[in-house]
Amino acid sequence: MVLQYDPRQCLPSSAELPDSDDTPVDNELQNLIPNLLDGILAMAWPQRVDWFFGVDMGIYYDPDQPAIVPDGFLSLGVERFIGEDVRLSYMFWEEDHIPPILALEVVSKTYGGEYERKKTIYADLGIRYYAVYLPNHKSRRKRQSLEVYILENGTYQQLDGNPVWLPEIGLGLGRERGTYLGREREWLYWFNQDGDRLLTPEERVEQAESQVEQEKNRAEQAKARVERLAEKLKALGVDPDSI
Repeated sequence: MVLQYDPRQCLPSSAELPDSDDTPVDNELQNLIPNLLDGILAMAWPQRVDWFFGVDMGIYYDPDQPAIVPDGFLSLGVERFIGEDVRLSYMFWEEDHIPPILALEVVSKTYGGEYERKKTIYADLGIRYYAVYLPNHKSRRKRQSLEVYILENGTYQQLDGNPVWLPEIGLGLGRERGTYLGREREWLYWFNQDGDRLLTPEERVEQAESQVEQEKNRAEQAKARVERLAEKLKALGVDPDSI
């Protein structure tokens, strides 16, 4: 009898390992900004099932090492949904060893090594793009509000521009003032190749409601024109119903 050995069966599952580092965020933007980017992608890629955006989720690259937990990350070429279940963590050995293509860190009041330690880890994992967003630029004047890096020969090189075009993703990442959940401030958004910002879910709803209202107004205007024409015909002694 020949035994079939699959080393993956010996590795822990996502249910057996912590799904985050259980460190409470000290800046709610650490969740709001990644959630906004995730929501925009869900509206922009409604038919695609080959991507996953994680928010405050542990990434396991070695079963003997603790997880690294970006504020947000995007992976391409993986299943967006795993049946009716949800991912508890992102584990390389359960994702065909596909690393995220983008990792995002939102700098909080408590500095977490976003510009040094985490950058080194993400480079070692082979994450193509690394973005660091600094909500309060005054706290670190030598840093730009949004810094986006590309992995070249094992090290990250900073990219210029706002937005920054990410060809493997087919979108740009940039910052712009806007309103999300009733809060007006600078947010991170996705942009198309022409530099146009993609609409947020809220803006898409508003756009749809506006289109419905415009159609309603056009219908009412057309009805009013018909009624005016009918009145003119009656004044001329013509029965509109006989036409």
